[in-house]
Amino acid sequence: MNTQDKTILSDILIVDDKLENIRFLSDFLSKHNYQVRKAINGKTALTAIQTVQPDLILLDINMPGMGGYEVCEYLKSDPITSSIPVIFLSAGSDVQDKLKAFEVGGIDYITKPFQLEEVLARIQTQLKIKSLQQELESRNKQLQKTLLLLQNTQAELIQKEKLINSGRIAAGISHEINNPLSFILCNLAPASEYSHKLVNLVKIYRQAFPEGTPEIKNFIDDMELDFINSDFTKIIDSMYTGAERIRSVIQAIHVFSRLDQSGVKPFSVNESIDSTLMTLSYQFELKETVSISVIKNYTDIPEAQGYANIFNQAVMNILQNSIDALTAKFNLHHEDTIFKPTIWIQSKLTATNKIMISIRDNGIGIDKKYQERIFEPFFSTKSRQTGTGLGLYTSYQIITDIHKGSLFYQDCSEGGSEFIIELPIHQKEIAAWKI
Repeated sequence: MNTQDKTILSDILIVDDKLENIRFLSDFLSKHNYQVRKAINGKTALTAIQTVQPDLILLDINMPGMGGYEVCEYLKSDPITSSIPVIFLSAGSDVQDKLKAFEVGGIDYITKPFQLEEVLARIQTQLKIKSLQQELESRNKQLQKTLLLLQNTQAELIQKEKLINSGRIAAGISHEINNPLSFILCNLAPASEYSHKLVNLVKIYRQAFPEGTPEIKNFIDDMELDFINSDFTKIIDSMYTGAERIRSVIQAIHVFSRLDQSGVKPFSVNESIDSTLMTLSYQFELKETVSISVIKNYTDIPEAQGYANIFNQAVMNILQNSIDALTAKFNLHHEDTIFKPTIWIQSKLTATNKIMISIRDNGIGIDKKYQERIFEPFFSTKSRQTGTGLGLYTSYQIITDIHKGSLFYQDCSEGGSEFIIELPIHQKEIAAWKI
């Protein structure tokens, strides 16, 4: 066979202090298209392995200086070389020698004098096993990538469905409540005016006919007319205040969902945070006498560019995480009167001309062993009843993938958690988001 037509099968390192053994094996394996390298002692073998890793090692046990067992133990202790298959060669056939060979990491044991065909068969078997293991590892990595892709796709589909549903619900609430609310607000002013006229009319009647009939006098005493006169205006004012509160909540939902906007547009980050806080405000009361305090430190920052509605969703998920952490800590230490559940929110422009939003709380915090995984899909430290593992993952995707910003977590020295969002002001390209 022409040497140019030979296909090198594998790289084999032969380690033996007997030169005749090395030549004998080397000539035989070379004829079978194996690339053969040689080492006459343990230290030389380690140097050769560090230079270029062989596919398999034929290793003599009894060598001066560093013996075969010691070489194998060294290789197996290093993650880089631990997977190289080692076949021991020895003139001894003692059972203890063989056991020792397998204990230190050898995969096979050949007794001298050996048959060349047997050596070839064992080498081929071990190289085949190694090839199958590498193929299995490669397929496992591919499966892991596929699984992660499926998880990401599933999470994205779930989140898009949630956004579609929340948008429809918000639109329905806005429409159904706005009409009767407008009717109430429009009629409160004339109702207040009519009530004042009626009260004044009663006063005029009482001045004109102070005595009245016994029946009228008794009725006035029973209905506590003086109290009604003073309280009726307060009732009208309370109704007006309540109606205005409902309108502000609807407006917050409207801003949060951006019902009248679609696509990439400029939006106010501070306004988005406020609307999100309004939609979550019902969760701030932990107990009749204990509520979550929200301390805001906004600065005058330029508008961000992006999808306002899904940015609001990202902020909501982070704020919800803070609320859950504060609730968990309160439930654990509800008798601790010193604990004041608080969320601090800061917005500012950084030196690198980016919008930075910090959302910090003094809640229960996140265990260090979980911190590297909090942005993974379907990972949650909460119970299945309270957490899906999609909130922080979705926020991360919205901020980093879609808005080309960054989102990261850090511990607070005084306890609790802090999430920091950074958004570029001017973006050349924002990822498409179709819902």
